[in-house]
Amino acid sequence: MLVDSGFRSAWWLPGAHLQTQFATLFRRRPALQLQRERVELPDGDFIDLDWNQSGGDKLILVLHGLEGSVRSPYASGMLNALEGAGFRAVLINFRGCSGTPNRLARSYHSGETRDLDYITAALATRFPNTPLGIIGFSLGGNVLLKWLGEKGDTAPVRSAVAVSVPFSLGLCADKLNTGPSKFYQWYLLRKLKRSLARKRKIMPVPVEGDARAKLATLRDFDHHITAPLHGFQSAEHYYTESSSRPWLKRIAIQTLILHAEDDPFMTPAVIPADTELSPAIRLELSRAGGHVGFISGNLPWAPRYWLEERICRFFRDSLTELDNGHA
Repeated sequence: MLVDSGFRSAWWLPGAHLQTQFATLFRRRPALQLQRERVELPDGDFIDLDWNQSGGDKLILVLHGLEGSVRSPYASGMLNALEGAGFRAVLINFRGCSGTPNRLARSYHSGETRDLDYITAALATRFPNTPLGIIGFSLGGNVLLKWLGEKGDTAPVRSAVAVSVPFSLGLCADKLNTGPSKFYQWYLLRKLKRSLARKRKIMPVPVEGDARAKLATLRDFDHHITAPLHGFQSAEHYYTESSSRPWLKRIAIQTLILHAEDDPFMTPAVIPADTELSPAIRLELSRAGGHVGFISGNLPWAPRYWLEERICRFFRDSLTELDNGHA
């Protein structure tokens, strides 16, 4: 079901770019007390988890976006909001994103769902009587929706939220190489290159063609680095196989998708139609909000982070309904 979200952006943050950039530039990071856990993976690599200190009886997993981590403002803000709402929460740092390079040449990508599958199965075994929810932001949202589609009604989670999802990766790569959106491409590409440089200091990283190829766009990076490292023939092959949009019809658990029409990472053509959604999905669309922005409030010195309010309310309602047998 596709409906209006009801979100109204702050009058003092007009436009997609201010909504997108405000938290990164001005939000103070909450003083979180986190506990880190290292999980060894079957292929010899590892993933680091960051747990909040809430003792709630419901557990929420958080998936960050491209080159994000627990240090990202939206991630730390979400963990803080979940703890304040009484949820136990854990952020999954994708391979190489926790501050320590991972052990293998490969890392993570927009369609990599095996690590999420392993972690959720482990947590479901460890906490068999704890209702489990999951949130994915941007790239993490794409991973989440693709995984939910793959799992269908066997997904070991009760409900899920996906925010600012790049449903069609090729279209998003093209958008990020046009006009003002090139700023975000430059920002993300710089972070990706830095991560690659750190890894190359400790291990050889094979790439397609000349390793010194100029990586001027995200599509270049995905063609020369992401694709060959993860078994794809090209950037286009990677985008086709990893986009979450074709999987939406197969999602069987209660899922909320939050998206803004003015997201500068993509065009409205990326947004799926109502007919592409399974009956389990509620897509709440906003005219404004930017990319993982959605900031409201009448006072510039007291912004309201609407995403966090909406997500906490969704999990309070959905997990309580499921506990009472009203799913």
